[in-house]
Amino acid sequence: MSQLELNPDYQEARQTLFADVILPVPIPKMFTYRVPFQWNEEVRTGCRVVVQFGSRKILTGVIGQIHEQPPTQYEAKYILEILDETPVIFPVQIRLFQWIAEYYMCTQGEVLNMALPSGLKLSSESKIQLHPEFDLYASPYEFSDKEMLVIDALNKNEALSYSDVGRIVFQKTIYNLLKSLVTKGAILIFEEVREKYKPKKETRIRITTNALGNNLQVIFDQLGNKPKQEEILLFYLQHVPVYQDPGSNDQGLSKKKVLDAGLSPSSLKTLAKNGILEEYEVIVSRFRDETPVLEQITLTDTQTRIRSEILSQFSGHDIVLFHGITGSGKTEIYIKLIEEALEGGSQVLYLLPEIALTTQIVVRLKKVFGDKMGVYHSKFSDNERVEVWKGVLTGRYSFVVGVRSAVFLPFDNLGLIIVDEEHESSYKQYDPAPRYNARDVALIMANYQHAKVLLGSATPSIESYYLAKSGKYGLVELHERYGEAQLPTFSISDMIIERKKKLLKGEFSSVLIGAIQQALDHGEQIIIFQNRRGYSPYIACRDCGWIPKCQNCAVSLTYHQYRQEMVCHYCGYKEPTPRECEACGSTDLKTMGFGTEKLEEELQLLFSSASVQRMDLDTTRSKYSYETIIGDFEKGDIDILVGTQMVSKGLDFDNVSLVGIVDIDRMLHFPDFRSFERTFQLSTQVSGRAGRRNKKGKVVIQARNTQLPVLNQIVNHDYAGFYQTEIRERQDHKYPPFTRLIHITVKNKDKSISQNTAMKLGNLLREQLGASRILGPEEPIISKIRNEYLMNLTIKLERSGIDLAKVKQVVRDAGLEILSEKGLKTSKVIFNVDPY
Repeated sequence: MSQLELNPDYQEARQTLFADVILPVPIPKMFTYRVPFQWNEEVRTGCRVVVQFGSRKILTGVIGQIHEQPPTQYEAKYILEILDETPVIFPVQIRLFQWIAEYYMCTQGEVLNMALPSGLKLSSESKIQLHPEFDLYASPYEFSDKEMLVIDALNKNEALSYSDVGRIVFQKTIYNLLKSLVTKGAILIFEEVREKYKPKKETRIRITTNALGNNLQVIFDQLGNKPKQEEILLFYLQHVPVYQDPGSNDQGLSKKKVLDAGLSPSSLKTLAKNGILEEYEVIVSRFRDETPVLEQITLTDTQTRIRSEILSQFSGHDIVLFHGITGSGKTEIYIKLIEEALEGGSQVLYLLPEIALTTQIVVRLKKVFGDKMGVYHSKFSDNERVEVWKGVLTGRYSFVVGVRSAVFLPFDNLGLIIVDEEHESSYKQYDPAPRYNARDVALIMANYQHAKVLLGSATPSIESYYLAKSGKYGLVELHERYGEAQLPTFSISDMIIERKKKLLKGEFSSVLIGAIQQALDHGEQIIIFQNRRGYSPYIACRDCGWIPKCQNCAVSLTYHQYRQEMVCHYCGYKEPTPRECEACGSTDLKTMGFGTEKLEEELQLLFSSASVQRMDLDTTRSKYSYETIIGDFEKGDIDILVGTQMVSKGLDFDNVSLVGIVDIDRMLHFPDFRSFERTFQLSTQVSGRAGRRNKKGKVVIQARNTQLPVLNQIVNHDYAGFYQTEIRERQDHKYPPFTRLIHITVKNKDKSISQNTAMKLGNLLREQLGASRILGPEEPIISKIRNEYLMNLTIKLERSGIDLAKVKQVVRDAGLEILSEKGLKTSKVIFNVDPY
């Protein structure tokens, strides 16, 4: 009798399952794998799995869908391992990944690669090495011939890649072989150790059960002639009250705390050897274990009114734009709204554009929300980011503050998303794909989870303000500063007149020099804003005009005096500062222009008694560098802070009375349709750092063309007037918000092939979409980066009346068609949706 006749449910029990897996590689579809029968009950959508992709790659993917349909175009390989008992992402995230891939014209694999912290991924590029404690002759295990081949090779080579191992043993699939060697303690996969999440462990000590059961006085009597051991035991009892609270011994005491107190390590070891103390390990958080004294936030009458208006707008709109001027107390209103959302049982995401901004705001929020709040940004290690990720999954963190990558965190019950400084270009990811805007992704995520979104800014993006004015978003405006604080006064220093009268000192006008000296005399602090890092944009030969260029990019090298290096800010290429001209041999080389490093040097010379510090990408590369600089500035240890746009982002310092904006002309005349908008935003934002609390601040703008209307609008805090001017320009020239843009970049190491590819692609798109919608191709200002020549095309699409998804498919297909042509296959075509 067959199994089916004996058990009618047998056929159903032997159900064959297949899993569509999102792989962290740029392929357009999910890849289907077969689920081993014994894992049918364990497999879950959203769990990570280890799979083989291609002949040699072992990848960590995420299950996107489970079904019973085998693939028709290939034979499904088996899943090698399921890494999770419970999902690491929810179906709503998988749906979001799909939307991002479709909208931003990339693949789900690229989205997954961006979304998952590295600590949750394995890599086929991992390498193996012999375990430091491995001894072949002392090992209790037997090794197969192939395992011996690997061990012999590792005795001759420090490390081997997966592909090396495959060649040595003459087989494509080596996963089980490596797993066996790891299990037998023969090898370490050292890149996996670096990348895969490992919980942090702490060694603690406690009194053993036997010792605790005896009379401790007897033990002390025994230790009478061993004062160092006695000292350790007394130290332990002082910190762990075992008699008043018997359960406290289970918690024990950190071994590090004992040793930090200067107590003897050898005596501690002896106490453990004699069975009086014992060591054990516990898993601890990587984040500082602080229990702050929680504060209560009390809103002013104005803030209470604004909070009510926001809630009222939420009753009719899912998205509300909060336009509040700098220093108006937006953060306190955010805090109240977050508290109310959390009390209602919802999760909250608070997005910020810059890590520098999170540093100060996190301190303020921690005082209110304590350990309920998680922080997520790229300065954290892989393991720290995994802890926050898992904290969201387990419910430890119901509220997270983070930069753009925080939109990928596995929330499943969002009630509120706050996007602070919503206008910021930092929310846009440029390279690599997905080239997403975190603000716009947050709107989609909120829609999927029926959450509300509050967009906040003192200088809203033209698009957001247009949508609010047209009624698609709710709009709440606050035009007065918090408390008695007043908006700063402005003065514009005409650099042409200053130069003619020879009043300049270095790059500073007499007006700004005088204002700085006055502020220092009053014990006040100053912020100097220059949106260019480095010492000088370039060095030039005075005799022949030679300028050092990057060997990989069509751009001059930036001079960094502190490091005595010429650096390319596009590809990272470096070379020593030249002592003579490579063209004519002259030693008469001069720095041209100026960056933050040069301004820092000049200020140190002009104000030798003042403490000057720089805050830009070069000084904030280490993990806690932001916190250190901002902390020192808050404490008053820094008098003058020179910085790039980092200093413009919502920082709040009580003692700053002066802000200087230098080289505003370069920002205004940058070749970009948003240049006026970004200059208005940056200038207004950095100006808002002056005059907080009850001090009226001052702002000095150094400009060569002082008659531009936008300067008047900045000086008069006239956002409404600026918006009216800008929106008319956008409508006349068909730019967002009246159109959608898709930017296409063609790259090739051969300039003529790059140009030919772009030309043919442009012609094909004109045939299919219409000539009026296609701009270019044209060579960008920086036409060569990392040894690749660039050509740009731009597609302008109407906001209504077209099928956007269909247009994107036409554009994608056109790219594939051109790249299939003979001679053009080496080109790359990159799509950037909503590029600016």
